[in-house]
Amino acid sequence: MKAYILINTKLGTSLEVVQRIKGKIKEVVMADAIYGKYDAILVLEAPALENINKVVYRVVEKDPDVTRTETSIVMSPA
Repeated sequence: MKAYILINTKLGTSLEVVQRIKGKIKEVVMADAIYGKYDAILVLEAPALENINKVVYRVVEKDPDVTRTETSIVMSPA
């Protein structure tokens, strides 16, 4: 299962958030700080939705510099 996690961070912290998350989560396939409506994007791959939920709620949203997340689950692999 694959998911895109769009993240808003506190001002000026997106690079640090991405580095922390990359270091903590083995399910991260890609993580980048970006410009636009969101400050960072993650791509996660996990065996089940439950694993993605755990990562988002227990790690990403617990980061003190993360202010909001939006998760998009991939419907089927291309």
